[in-house]
Amino acid sequence: MPNFPEANFLQSPLWAEMNRLLGHKTVSETFSDSASFLGIVKDAKRGRYLEIPGGPLLDWTDKKLAKTVFMKIADVGKTEKCVFVRFRPQLENSPESLRLVRDAAKAASLDLRPAPMHLHAQNTVILDLTQSLDDLLMSFRRQTRYEVRRAEKLGLEVSRDESEAAFKTFHEIQLKTAKRQNFVPPSLKELLAEREAFGDNARLYLSQTQDHEPLAYGLILGAEKEAAYFEAASTDLNRKLPGTYALLWTAIKDLKAAGFERFNLWGIAPPGVEHHRYSGVTTFKTGFGGQIVEFVPAQDIVLNKLRYKLDELVETARKKKRNL
Repeated sequence: MPNFPEANFLQSPLWAEMNRLLGHKTVSETFSDSASFLGIVKDAKRGRYLEIPGGPLLDWTDKKLAKTVFMKIADVGKTEKCVFVRFRPQLENSPESLRLVRDAAKAASLDLRPAPMHLHAQNTVILDLTQSLDDLLMSFRRQTRYEVRRAEKLGLEVSRDESEAAFKTFHEIQLKTAKRQNFVPPSLKELLAEREAFGDNARLYLSQTQDHEPLAYGLILGAEKEAAYFEAASTDLNRKLPGTYALLWTAIKDLKAAGFERFNLWGIAPPGVEHHRYSGVTTFKTGFGGQIVEFVPAQDIVLNKLRYKLDELVETARKKKRNL
């Protein structure tokens, strides 16, 4: 990963270990120092597939290399008896980027199609932590700065606790948050696997009042140069108090001090899409400044056309139902 500064934890050994703890088979391939990918074999009711989140990692302008990587990806998918391979590279979306991806698939004689579902924060906000804290604060929207300062005046406290008990409490609060905000939360098993696999690179923050009433939780995962605001939860009281603002400002200061160069706020609504499930958090996250980034949308390499058709129908319906 040192040769790929755009990489984050999704292509790291930490993510591989987390998936192994959950019982998923992982496949790592390295092409000397020029390319690599981490694939995760997922067993779904509608069919097995190979997932490559945040990858593959390579110089996409090297067409010969891209063809070689795609042929290997397809071989792994076939060996694992997958219906399809789904990947979403760390490549900013543009007509040129899409052309490079499609050219690589075409050169390898593969059936490439846009995936019916997104994969891991395709649209997001990324903060540049190499800036000074003053510059970071001044890049915030005026309302966001106001809420950060209000949190300080109210004496809201932010602490870290990576104990198993803290993760269990976080899970309980997140279940309530998910019911209130209508999203599918991770299982406790997944959260504990992240805790075990990432170790010190899994930071669980809690903001609370001076009377120790919990307001907001945030789980931040890091690897290499980037940390991500991966999971969150909040209590009803947080609607009245700026607990999440206090949490994120503390996290930003901590991550910068720890040497991280980027903070990925992990998931906003696509540009121009109204009534999206992430619309509310988009307003909140973009208030922290940073760069709005759209990666190349998830793509599927179809290996079994008949079974893939069923998957496509199911996921298209699910995407509409979940307002994604």
